[in-house]
Formats: sequence, structure tokens, C-alpha cells
Amino acid sequence: MELASKYDPKEVESKWYEYWLDNKLFSSKPDGREPYTVVIPPPNVTGVLHMGHMLNNTIQDILVRRARMEGKNACWVPGTDHASIATEAKVVNKLAQEGIKKTDLSREEFLEHAWDWTREHGGIILKQLRKLGCSCDWGRTGFTMDETRSKSVIKVFVDLYNKGYIYRGVRMVNWDPQAQTALSDEEVIYKDEHSKLYYLKYYVASEDQDKIERKDEGNVMHKDEKGYYAVVATTRPETIMGDSAMCINPEDVKNTWLKGLHVIVPLVNRTIPVIEDSYVDIQFGTGCLKVTPAHDINDHALGLKHGLETIDIFNDNGTISEAAGMYVGQDRMDVRKQIAIDLQNAGLMEKIEDYDNKVGFSERTNVPIEPKLSTQWFLKMQHFADIALGPVMDDDIEFYPKKYKNTYRHWLENIKDWCISRQLWWGHRIPAYYFKNAEGKNEVVVAETAEEALKLAQQKNPAVKAEDLQQDEDALDTWFSSWLWPISLFDGINNPDNEEINYYYPTADLVTGPDIIFFWVARMIMAGYEYRGKMPFKHVYFTGIVRDKLGRKMSKSLGNSPDPLKLIEKYGADGVRMGMMLAAPAGNDILFDESLCEQGRNFNNKIWNAFRLVKGWNTADIEQPLCNKTAVAWFEAKLKEVNDEMQKQFKEYRISEALMTVYKLFWDEFSSWYLEMVKPAYINGEAQPIDKTTYEATLKFFDALLKMLHPFMPFITEELWQHIYDRKEGESIMRATLELPTPSADDLKLTADVELVKQIVSGVRTVRNQKNIAPKEQLELQAVGENKFEAYNEVILKMANLKAINVVAEKTADASGFMVSTDEYAVPVGDLIDVEAELEKAQKELEHLEGFLMSVRKKLSNENFVAHAPEAVVARERKKESDSLEKIAALKDTIAELKKK
Repeated sequence: MELASKYDPKEVESKWYEYWLDNKLFSSKPDGREPYTVVIPPPNVTGVLHMGHMLNNTIQDILVRRARMEGKNACWVPGTDHASIATEAKVVNKLAQEGIKKTDLSREEFLEHAWDWTREHGGIILKQLRKLGCSCDWGRTGFTMDETRSKSVIKVFVDLYNKGYIYRGVRMVNWDPQAQTALSDEEVIYKDEHSKLYYLKYYVASEDQDKIERKDEGNVMHKDEKGYYAVVATTRPETIMGDSAMCINPEDVKNTWLKGLHVIVPLVNRTIPVIEDSYVDIQFGTGCLKVTPAHDINDHALGLKHGLETIDIFNDNGTISEAAGMYVGQDRMDVRKQIAIDLQNAGLMEKIEDYDNKVGFSERTNVPIEPKLSTQWFLKMQHFADIALGPVMDDDIEFYPKKYKNTYRHWLENIKDWCISRQLWWGHRIPAYYFKNAEGKNEVVVAETAEEALKLAQQKNPAVKAEDLQQDEDALDTWFSSWLWPISLFDGINNPDNEEINYYYPTADLVTGPDIIFFWVARMIMAGYEYRGKMPFKHVYFTGIVRDKLGRKMSKSLGNSPDPLKLIEKYGADGVRMGMMLAAPAGNDILFDESLCEQGRNFNNKIWNAFRLVKGWNTADIEQPLCNKTAVAWFEAKLKEVNDEMQKQFKEYRISEALMTVYKLFWDEFSSWYLEMVKPAYINGEAQPIDKTTYEATLKFFDALLKMLHPFMPFITEELWQHIYDRKEGESIMRATLELPTPSADDLKLTADVELVKQIVSGVRTVRNQKNIAPKEQLELQAVGENKFEAYNEVILKMANLKAINVVAEKTADASGFMVSTDEYAVPVGDLIDVEAELEKAQKELEHLEGFLMSVRKKLSNENFVAHAPEAVVARERKKESDSLEKIAALKDTIAELKKK
């Protein structure tokens, strides 16, 4: 096969991905090899590829491809998450566009639409991952609501219920008014908001006006023509219709006058008691707190403690309910604006202040959540926290970077019960069935199927029939399925002793974002120990957040997130993968700049052109020159040294550093030095042949370099690897191992020596550049005192284009010297210098320095600057002045000498 003159990613990538699929090179079955298992963090079935997916899946693919090349049985299992809230919202929106309301449909009808939508859109993101080169075992693709995963989820729910870990009860939960479902604490994102603090007047009830007395000199009492009143500061005036009490701290001197009194809720005109509790922060606002038990978690606790009435003033969609008696049917946010106006008009607003606070938003719909009393299902978490904390703290499961161990520990040590029910239809329906017992009281049974539920119900009431059972309407939190992911993908819940779960579990590496350390990572660890008695994975690599080059998080609203598929179209998948990884140290945010992808594309071109250069050489049965022999020995040692370094970097999950290491090896050492050392000469415009020994060694080096690069850049490496030697159908670099021994002491000495040899060559090149001597002009090199690198003379002569290397006692007068370590070398320049060019260069530099000196002196002549600038700043300017004077004097001497020639 002839290589094209230019690298075309489009042609190469599609060709080789089909080849890998056709030859089932991604597929895995249990065998005698060491397994290496990775399960994909399942993207939402609603999703399309974004930059976070690009980063995460590139890292996974690098690890999987490397493991495959190490001879392990690599199995990367893909799949998607049903994403209850997001998917249901998409389906509801689609139906609305067709003029259909969810409420007009039965559950079964709605689910038909949801499955249709999922079948149409669900595979998009997985197809897009193929463009990136992801080597997933696509035949194993899972879905959190497919039959195996669904059965696993229900089985676990029933098991945990029977163990006493799952319970149902009325609790204050986080309510999403848009999705109209409960959320767990972890699904609430707190954001800084510029809000208002409203100071409202709560007048003392008329029957208590006569009871008011000054109980302490520190009292702060308010009175106007209507009588005495207390002032309450609140950020949520729209909730006053749900007030059940006013609360003061018993130690608050300024409010002791209110003890035992009743006050009137402004506008609402309902009388409520003043209660006392040390919970109240004396320093916040006026020290008077309005208590709304139905709409604040802490107020709810106060309500239970003091036996207060609970008045729920919100409908599920965030509008005002009939219970409020005012503003009924209006949206809560609209009411906040209107009630502030109405309070002012009624003379019930003392003042309004700007106020910065944190507000909880739904992670899924991005609307402010409402605390709401609701009957929900919960999972007791303390047992799971107890079994999941130790393995991470003891590094049985290792986090990279380690800093996330503290985040993990803090969450587990402050664990709260998990609200696992959601008021949705799309999801795993809770397997709880309600019926009446023999006494006519409500009962519930939990079972995997309706048939099993009926048997359980009949044990309590033999008269119960199937139609008497009513299954719970709620679905389970999406995370309740994905916490089983590493187990359920291998059917380890339904068939706990099957061959695959025993072989592939525990998995090796999990690559994920730190934002789901609680949602997913911690819970998978809990499920792993509960259902397998062991860890679900050995290592967790936390990626950073992808930001733009200005440090802003990428988002659609900012318009700063590039389309990953367009990037691949422009730069090729290998170029984009490299661009992502160049900026992706573990756990740190990635400052993504498209120029990194350009750098990746340029590197592809460099590899391509280097390969074409080598394959274009003619070979001959001639003796291997000493220069080539030295070069081959050096690069062989360098390969071992760099491979050893990369092994350590991968072991520590310093993946971006490993990429930079092999990048420098190819670009700097192989292309810039090795190929130049062995490149055949041109004589009379004709390329000379290269000896077969060097040529075969060079192909062997290229083979090794492609293997080292393959995990990062799979497409171009496969293309070139197939061209090195004749390959059989089905062969692939993916299965090619790279076995290099650890570098010996001799290897390390050789690479260290050549580093100094390279400095000698660079020194000669610098002299040429400084003195404007053409590269074709052969020079002499003087080694002052001794030549420690005589063994490398052939390399130095060729690389620096020298006619001789002479040992001299001291350099000649016309020689330009340079130091390499502690040794001096010199290049006699004689009349090779282009005097006119040198003179012009020196005069330009003198002109620049004189201008610079003038600007420094101008600053120093400014008395105001000298008097008021920091001493260090002034000293720095004086140093610039003295340095410039010194350089100017030297340049004038140089110009004078040049004019004599």
C-alpha cells in the first residue's frame, strides 16, 4: 500500500474503526488472562457528546488500549442511563408540541411515548463515541432500564426492604416544582444569589396590646399609631401565608418584651403565638423569626417540637394553593414581587435591603427547589456509610488525586438517609403494593412481582384478589439503578455466581468527575460491599472540569463550548484526543484551548512525514557507519529509559505527563536527533543508500514508538504500524505488546553522554546563528584542554557539519567559545563571518538598547516616581540602567572591531 503524501484523518479513521469492529478486536470473553475491566459512566440517554464526555472517554480509552497491549483481557462495557427527570421532561415537551398533556395519558400510554423517544435518541451518544475511537465492547451495551438491569434494581429494593433498610414516611424533602418530584440532598446545587431582605411588621394582637411591658432596658420596641409591632426579616415574603408562629431566642434581651404574646401575620391577618427557642440566631435580622413548618426544614423541626400547625401553601408545580387563601394559582416567584408591593402599600413593610445568600437549585431543571413535606421512600444510609468508609481511607480503593479522600470522608461521616422515590413515570416503578387487611386497614407489601405481592398480601388477608392490589405510583431515583452498574452489567445481582461476574468483577479503573463522588462513586462502593463483599473497582481517576482558556466553565448559555464532532471533523480524532490530554492533569480543571487540537494535528503530520521519510530511503548491503552505530545504540537506550518513565507515570495515573513524555521522545529525540544522525547524505543531488542494519533498527524503533503512542492516538498509529511490515488480515497494533527491558547502568550513562554531545552540537549551531555563518560551511571545533567525547566524534562531525575536531591548549583569538558542563569548546570563525551582516545586526541592537536606556532614565528622572515607588521597584529600574550601559559599551567595542575588518 502506498502512503499518501498528506495525512487525511477522515479516510484513516473510518477505515480502521470498521476494521476493528469487523475483526471483533474490542470484544472480550473470560479466559485465562488477567482481566482488565472498565465500566463506562453511563451518559444520559437524552445526551449528546460534550467536552466533558470527550475528556472522560478519551482517558478511559487510553487506559483500556494500554491494558490490551499489555496482554490483559481488556473489557470496556458501554451503556446509557435512563435519566428519569431529564428524559421525562424531554418526552413531556415533545408531547406538548403535539398538543398532548401528560395528564391526558395513562401511565402505560405515556411510557410507550417514552420508549419510542428512547429508541429514537438513546443510541446517539454511543455512536458519537465511536468517532472518538472508543474501543468499547459494543456487544455488551447496557441500559439501566433494560430487562437485566431492571430486574436487578427491583431485586435489590426488595432485599433492602426486607433487611429493614428501606422505609416509607412523611419527611421534609427537596421538591422540584418544574419536574414535580422529590430530589435527594445531593441533587440540590447551591448558588450565590443577589437577593433582598424584607423587613415585615408583625403587629401585636389587639388583645395582647395591654399586656406589653418593658421587661428589660435592652428591649427594642416598635410602635406607631396602630400599636406595638415586631419586625421580622425574611428573604421569602411569599411564604407568610404559611406562618404558624414567631420565634425568639430566650436569651435575646432586645426581644424579651415579646415573650408570651401573640402577633398578627401581615396581610394574612391570622393570629400566631410568639414562641421561644435557642435555635434562633440573635444576630440575624432583628432576632425575630417567622416559623413556616411546611416550607423550611428547620422550621419543620421547630413545628414538631412546639406542636405548631403545618400549612402547606404551595401546589406541586410551585403555584400558591387554596390553603394560602391569597394569591391562589399564581406562581411563587410572581407572588414574591407582588406581595412586596402589597405589603408596602399596606404600610406593613419596614424596609428592604440588598442581601447575598445561597439558594438551592434543582441539579436537573435548574429551578429553585422548595422544601416540602411529602410521603416518600427512604434508604437508611448509616450501615452503608460504615462499610464504605474504611476501604477508601485505607487505600484499598485508591483515589487519584488523593485530595478527594477528604471530600468522601466528610460526606460519609455526615450521611443522611437517601430519598429514593421520585414522582415520575419514567423509571423503575417502586415494587410496593397497597391493600386493605382483614380489619380494613391500609397495608403494604413489597415484592419483585405482582404475583409474589399477592401471595404476601393473602397471608394478611386471604380475601385479597389481584385487582385489589394498588402498586405505588412513584419511580425510583435514577441513581438507585446506577449504583449497581459494575455488578448489574455482569448480571451479578440476578445470578451472583455466574462466570462473568466472577471473572470481570471487581473492575480495574473508574474514570469520572468529582461532581458525582456522592451520587455515584460512594454509592457504588456501598453496593459493591453489600452485594459482592468486595470493592467495585480498584482505582478511581477523577477528571477535572473542562473550562475555556479564560477559566469559565463551558456551557451552552455562554456559547464557549465547541462542538466535539466539529473539532474531530477539523483536526481528526487523534488530534483532538491529544489536545484534550495535553491540558488534563488528574483532578485539576482543564483550560481547553482549540490551539491544543491544532498542536495535536501538527504532531500527527510530524509522525506521518517522519514515517514517509524513513520508508523513502534506499537500503544497501554496506557497512554500518560508526555514527549510525552510535545513534542506534543511543536511541535503543533512550527508548528503554523513556518507557520506564512512562510505566511509572501510568502507575501513578499521571496520564497527561505520560503523553508529554512520548511526545517529546518522538518530536525531539527521534525526529530532531536520531533521524538526523542516521539520515543518508545527498551527493550531487542524489540520495545515498542507508545500510540495512540501521534501516531495520529504525523500523524497529518506529514500531516501538507507534506502540507507545497508540493508546493516545489510535488511528494514525494503526495506519502506520500496518505499513511497517506485511501484516495478516485481523492483525492490529491494538494486540501488539511492547516489551522493553529496564535500562541498565550502561544505558543510562550512554543517554547522559549523548545529552552532553547534543549540547556541543547546539553550541556550534548557536555560533553559526550568532555569526551569520551558513549551515553548509564546514567548521572546525576546538576542544580546549581535552575532548571527553572523542567516542562520539562521528556524531558531532555529522550533526554540526564540522571538518575536524581538534584538542587545543587554548582557543585561538578568532574563536567563539561556549561551555558544556565544565568543559570549554570553541569554533574559529576567521573570515567566515559576514561582516556587513554582523555590523548591521550589532547597530540595530545598539539602537534598541539606547532607546530602552532613554525610557528607563526618563522614569528615574521623575522625582514623584523615585519618591513614592517601592524601594525594590526603583532599585530594579537602576539595575536596568546599569545593565544597559554595560551592554552598550560592549556593543560599541564590537562595532569598532567589525569596522576594522
